[in-house]
Amino acid sequence: MNLANKVLIALVLGIIAGFLINASGAASIGWVDAYVVNGVFHVAGKLFFNALQMLVVPLVLFSLIPGIVGIGDIRLLGKVGTKSFALYIATTAIAISLGIALAVTFGIGQGMEIPVGDAFAGQAAARSFIEVLIGIVPKNIISAMANGEMLAIIFFAIFFGIALLIKINQSRELVNLIEQLNRVIMQMVEMVMWFAPYAVFCLVAKAVAELGFDIVVNLGGYFATVMLALILHAFVTQMAILKLFTGLSIRTFLSKIRAVQIFAFSTSSSGATIPVTLRTVQERLGIDRAVSSFTIPFGATINMDGTAIMQGVATVFVANLYGIELGVAGYVTIVLTAVLASIGTAAVPAVGLVMLTLVFKQVGLPIEAIGIILGIDRIVDMTRTAVNVTGDAVITTIVAKSENKMDLSVYNDPNAGEVHEVHIEDVTPSK
Repeated sequence: MNLANKVLIALVLGIIAGFLINASGAASIGWVDAYVVNGVFHVAGKLFFNALQMLVVPLVLFSLIPGIVGIGDIRLLGKVGTKSFALYIATTAIAISLGIALAVTFGIGQGMEIPVGDAFAGQAAARSFIEVLIGIVPKNIISAMANGEMLAIIFFAIFFGIALLIKINQSRELVNLIEQLNRVIMQMVEMVMWFAPYAVFCLVAKAVAELGFDIVVNLGGYFATVMLALILHAFVTQMAILKLFTGLSIRTFLSKIRAVQIFAFSTSSSGATIPVTLRTVQERLGIDRAVSSFTIPFGATINMDGTAIMQGVATVFVANLYGIELGVAGYVTIVLTAVLASIGTAAVPAVGLVMLTLVFKQVGLPIEAIGIILGIDRIVDMTRTAVNVTGDAVITTIVAKSENKMDLSVYNDPNAGEVHEVHIEDVTPSK
């Protein structure tokens, strides 16, 4: 059985286990909560999440730098960057427009009386667009790496790669060293992925055991609208864009990207999923590292399709609850604010709530109203992250295909790049 199927089974079993714990009331029993839900489940899931995050920065650096050297033409890097940026921004705008359209059509929140939950105090973490632009050039690259500032890391890697390309004749040994480091990091990714099914089970079981489905019932209209918009965007809009620009098989793409979607769903972090996404697009989809090593980390930073959908639906929902008429100007403001806010936003769990404060401020909605959807956001966050990484893979495939940086024989091979087990090279010294 390949890894994707193992992870899918683990996901289903995790949902069942979490539901049984929640429905039976076992989660309220002291030892179950301490040793199972917040013990085994929490520790195993957190270790896996940390292992993925541990590999993000070195993987981006040691993949992007030799990728730029391999391009050999700075103009091609400019074309790849321009195309990917334009497509990411366009799909984000489409996503939030879809969310707003469905929310307005269904009239969610009208006539409802839902008490405001816990106050949301994350608005201080939101940065202005000017601050994001300034932060692209890091004043301390070590600090940027430690804080996971992806735009700054990407800028440094591109800058370093260009300098290395200029001095390529004097730096062959350094290029070879970075190539070797990249192969070792990719092997580490494969080793971490071997534990994925067990970690996915623990992550999902913990989330369902703690949240249950009661809160979904209380906010049924909001939840159903967000989920419908996410599903439509992932499997209709994004796939239509993929087919339109590449002509490639949608079924093949979805079958190969499935594991990435499940990892993203489990971790709720596009950033933590970067190692898995990079490996998948390179070895399963056949995309050249020169393109994918740039577009995947870049997309994890600025491509927030799923988050944008949530923001559009949540804004209309809260506006209806408070009886506030947004109007066409309000809807346009929501789209523009969400698109701009997505640029440079950290790819970590629940960051959508931080971005949502910016949107609420722009259209005059009370920030404390975020507390209404706070309880259910974990489930929505898991799903929208899966949509985000799907968009990253779609845009990467489009850009690679347009630049002839894609091996179609790998893409069309159903078994290409599959992970069944971890292979260890024989290092026994010869006598």
